[in-house]
Order: sequence, then C-alpha cells, then structure tokens
Amino acid sequence: MSSSRDDFGIAFRSALLQRGAAQKFSLISLIILAIIIFFLDTYNLKFMNPIRSVINDGIYRVSLVASSPSRFLPNLTEGITNLISVKNENARLKKELEIYKLKELNVEYLTNQNKNLKKILETDETLFEKNIILSKVLIDKNSPYLKSIIINRGSQSGILKGMPVMDKDFLIGRIVETNYLSSRVLLLNDLNSRIPVTFGKNGVQAILKGNGGTKPVLEYLPEGYVVEEGVDVFTSGKDGIFLPGSPIGITTENKEVKLFSEPSQLSFVKIDLAKKRKEDF
Repeated sequence: MSSSRDDFGIAFRSALLQRGAAQKFSLISLIILAIIIFFLDTYNLKFMNPIRSVINDGIYRVSLVASSPSRFLPNLTEGITNLISVKNENARLKKELEIYKLKELNVEYLTNQNKNLKKILETDETLFEKNIILSKVLIDKNSPYLKSIIINRGSQSGILKGMPVMDKDFLIGRIVETNYLSSRVLLLNDLNSRIPVTFGKNGVQAILKGNGGTKPVLEYLPEGYVVEEGVDVFTSGKDGIFLPGSPIGITTENKEVKLFSEPSQLSFVKIDLAKKRKEDF
C-alpha cells in the first residue's frame, strides 16, 4: 500500500509542478487514480494486484507525460533560437554580398569612365583651349524618331542655345534647351534636325535631314545629281548657326550619311563657346 502511495506522491508532485493544458489533464488523471488506489489498498484484495500493477504503470506514464515538456522544451527552444540566428546570419551575409557586388560594379563603371575620359584628353588637344567645355552625357532621351541627350553643363558654364556640340572634332548636334546646370542637345539624326552641308570636289550644297535612324539623309540636291559613296560631308555654315568645315560623316548608298560619331555611344561631349554664331534659329 505504501509503495503505491509513494508512487502516486511522486507523480502527483511532478504534475503539480508543471503548467499548461496537458499538465492539468495529467493532474486530474492522477487524482482519479489516487481514489482507485485508496480503495484497493484499504481492502487489500490480492486478486486486485494485477489491476494495481496496471494502475501503477499508468501512474508512471502519466508522470512521464507531465514532466516531458519541461525536459524537452529547453532543447526545442534552443534549436529554434539557433535556427533563427542562422537565418539572420545568412540574411546579413547575403546583404553584405549584394553591397560588395554593387561596389564592384561601381568601381568597374568608374574605371571605364576614367579610361574614356583619359582617351579623350590624350587625343583631343583642343580641350585645353579656354573656350572648350567638356561635358558628361547624363541622359539619352532617344525614342524611335526623337534623338537628344542631356548634358551636365548649363547656363552657369556659359552654355547658350544654338551652340554646336562635338564629339572630338565631329559635329553631333546643337544646344536647343538650357537650364542652370544642364542642357539638351538635339542630335543630327533627330527627325527635327536640318543643317546645310557641303561635300565633294565641287562643293555640292545640300540639307542634311535627320530621319530618326542612324543615318541622316541628304536632301535638296541639284537636279539629277548622283551621290557618290565614300565622300566626306561638312557643315557649310550658310545657316549662320555652325561655322563651315565641321566634319559630319561620309556618304553611303541611298543618299544617306554615316556619321563619324555614333550618337548612341556618347559618354562625353564638348562645346566650343567661341563657335556660337546665332542664338535663335
């Protein structure tokens, strides 16, 4: 009798020290078992020993259920904490890797920009003249027919509407809009671009008209004139905007002109302040 009561006492104290729904159920189960054990021990019925044995086994198992959360919960909590810690560390490392890649790309971009600028400075001696302004292309505002760029020089630098814009010694367009710190350049291949040009040994006069493509077209040629391929085209200066003799491109088939400077590849351009001839046009 005392053995059963001792077993019950151990299980009861174990369940009493636990918290939660499972532990409360265990406590109620122990109380019911206690009542049964009390009657069995009171009458000391030997034929009830197998039943008493089964009940004792039940007490041990109930005690195990009552104590299991307290034994396994710390390990579970520690595992979850470690998992969260690993996840946070992975997120941190991933972010650092992204930052590193971004910095690497920035370095590559700046390196390429410096190479382009160095190449320009080494090959274009006119940049050291006081009237020449070097400007960086900020935005390429190309659309299927409208071709223009935004540069990082404006009225603060003395830029005025109508000034020619060059890539090295090649004409690429003119200033059509100025702001304090930026300007818009209308390129030669823009649909709205028209400039008087001259080409050939006889100095044939024509109008170079932008068509939105990569090669502007020669118009208003002498009647019946056949344009030969491979002839250099220059500004004529008859519009009062550009000085004569600025190289533009070379004639190709279908009266088209392949520009010496590829508009889509511009990184830096230059503006010659001394070549301003006419502000409005």
